[in-house]
Amino acid sequence: MKSIPASVLSVVIITLFSVLMYFMPVSDLLNYQRVQIDSGQWWRLISGNYLHTNHWHLIMNLAGMWVITALHYHFYNGKGLLILFASLSLLEGLGLYLFYPSLIGYVGLSGILHGYFTFGALKEIQHKMKAGYLLLLGVIAKVSYEHVNGATEQVSNLINARVATESHLIGVLAGVLVFIGYLAITRWPNPTAKS
Repeated sequence: MKSIPASVLSVVIITLFSVLMYFMPVSDLLNYQRVQIDSGQWWRLISGNYLHTNHWHLIMNLAGMWVITALHYHFYNGKGLLILFASLSLLEGLGLYLFYPSLIGYVGLSGILHGYFTFGALKEIQHKMKAGYLLLLGVIAKVSYEHVNGATEQVSNLINARVATESHLIGVLAGVLVFIGYLAITRWPNPTAKS
């Protein structure tokens, strides 16, 4: 019997954490709120990514995460995937805070998922998989369209909130930055390694 890949177990952990956050009364303490971040509650930059407006918002984001995982789980080990999510979470919060001062509140995994998808597409390109180019072009086209036209009204109604399309753009950029960092770390010469 085949064992479950460690990357899939990491996604199970992220899923359970997100579900737990949804059912616990912690939104007022953890959601991304610019005013509270300004007053020193920096954890909200990260924690807001794991909260959701309603069960449809949660289900859509978790489903998206599992679809992306099905595409790219073989690129990751368990620890690496958790580090990827932590990095994307921090960059997502910082990006929204620095570049979108008019965004007062935000919750949801969708920004991180755009980064996760982008990172996976870049991994495919790195491994000479032509589909990676199509995936990368697709996410760029999607985010560009949303940035000009906004998200569909149906999705906004379903999640009972405005879709923060700016989080999707920040997510894609974060995915690219994390991938560049990953390349820098993995290709950095190791002086103790034998030639």
